[in-house]
Amino acid sequence: MRTFDLSPLFRSTVGFDRLFDLMDSFAEQSNGYPPYNIERSDDTHYRITLAVAGFGEKDLAIEVKEGVLTVNGQKEPAAEGDTRGYLYQGIAGRAFERRFQLADHVEVRGAKLENGLLHVDLERLIPEEKKPRRIAINAPELTSIEGKAA
Repeated sequence: MRTFDLSPLFRSTVGFDRLFDLMDSFAEQSNGYPPYNIERSDDTHYRITLAVAGFGEKDLAIEVKEGVLTVNGQKEPAAEGDTRGYLYQGIAGRAFERRFQLADHVEVRGAKLENGLLHVDLERLIPEEKKPRRIAINAPELTSIEGKAA
């Protein structure tokens, strides 16, 4: 894995802290494990699917905090009586942490594990005051109830 040391740039720049933080977070996640897909089924529903072969429900943890969805995987250590030795181990069972930055008003609706795939369902809930409204042209003016004389 390639790593880049950006520390010399920190000394000579001012105001680019967020850019460097984004670059650092990208470098941390560039290992590509576990692989994932992000799907959109309609305008408000999304799904993140992670390939977590070999992990059970007890080995996985999902958390949402401050707009960041974090999926952790940690396998339990093998039992003491387990004497099998691998001739070749191609299924990765290493611990992982995968983070996803959620957009505003996106909430996690549920998660399920089936056939080695972890599905996390998301929904974008737009508040009424943020939804677009149609304004009628040449419509009579709206008057408030308080404006009428008694």
